[in-house]
Amino acid sequence: MKNTTIVWCISKYASPPEYGVGARLFYIAKEFCNIGLNVLLISSDANHLTKYPHTDNVYNFEKYDNLSHMWIKTYKYSKSASLKRFISWMDFEYKLFRFDRSNYRKPDVVIISSLSLFTIIYGIYLKKTYDCKLVFEIRDIHPLTLIEEFGVSKWNPMVLLMRLVEKIGYKKADLIVGTMPNLREHVQDIVCYKKDVFHSPLGIHEIWSNEVKPSDSIDSLFPGTNQFVIGYAGSMGISNALAPFIEAIEKLSAEKGIYFVMVGDGDLKSTYIERLSGLANVKIGPKISQRDIPYFLSKCDLLYLSTHDSRVWKYGQSLNKLIDYMMAGKPIVASYSGYQSMLNEANAGVFIPTGDVDSIVKAIYYFKDMNPDERNLYGSRGKNWVEENHSYENIAQRYYTKIMELF
Repeated sequence: MKNTTIVWCISKYASPPEYGVGARLFYIAKEFCNIGLNVLLISSDANHLTKYPHTDNVYNFEKYDNLSHMWIKTYKYSKSASLKRFISWMDFEYKLFRFDRSNYRKPDVVIISSLSLFTIIYGIYLKKTYDCKLVFEIRDIHPLTLIEEFGVSKWNPMVLLMRLVEKIGYKKADLIVGTMPNLREHVQDIVCYKKDVFHSPLGIHEIWSNEVKPSDSIDSLFPGTNQFVIGYAGSMGISNALAPFIEAIEKLSAEKGIYFVMVGDGDLKSTYIERLSGLANVKIGPKISQRDIPYFLSKCDLLYLSTHDSRVWKYGQSLNKLIDYMMAGKPIVASYSGYQSMLNEANAGVFIPTGDVDSIVKAIYYFKDMNPDERNLYGSRGKNWVEENHSYENIAQRYYTKIMELF
């Protein structure tokens, strides 16, 4: 197959960085263009993490160097777990089918990247219409995530519908791609036979290509004394499983040499602030901009992340937070009981059992009491490993090679 291959990349959340958050598929699409592919990226302006410009046009076309991007004006929502988000998904799917494709050359390859899971229906339609190859990329395993992380009944009509769409998508796809390393096992559980699944991980965010700049507002979150600082940056909601970490902060409240700094937003943030009020060993700050994340992380001695004990993690993780933490060059403690990757491969920190407060406390003391040079090695190993394995240039090249095997 020649490098004039035409690829359509379709994902509701494939946003460019100028609208707030640069999505993984956007960067991969740009790298595909650098390889020599002809790429059309299709996304939506209804994204709770971004802010697109206002327009009365439903279909909006723009160029990023050689990358063609068409974004669809769709129904807006604000909460990630809401009926309005589901309606927004359906609006996107409806407008995909109404999209006039007559001005575009027919694709050789169509990549459908969830969410929304329902976009695979349009992908199957394009495969039949153009006799092209269909790639089904999974970034979040749905409906399993809804069942395990949000407590939705497995008999919920929407869950049953999504399960059917998921199964059909896996069966009809020429290639299944997962950002998590053990998706193959999940796919086999769903379709009941072995199918090739390619692991294509998350990449390094563009914030790490910029110079790290000091910030007075970030500095104000940290103690003036020479304490050992444990940092957390991210959401503070139900799915973030921070309750054991909060309990560990309380347990260590009398330890004057240890300090905790947390930044971010979420449904449980006010609860945590109230619960920890009066403690001198913790500061909970506001959500910070992406450009300030590298500086915030650089000021910490140890970084923490957590997940629930859920079947979702049996198939591996694909957490942007872990990429950022490793790029910061700091050791990491991860409350995670799922399929292990990255942290153990790089020897950049430790996995501890999910929900185990005593293990959190033990891990904090382990790194606090460690020789600083040895502790720094954990961080440098992590950063070097991520730079070697998770640049978008390398990810796109491996992805391209795998796609070309379909022809």
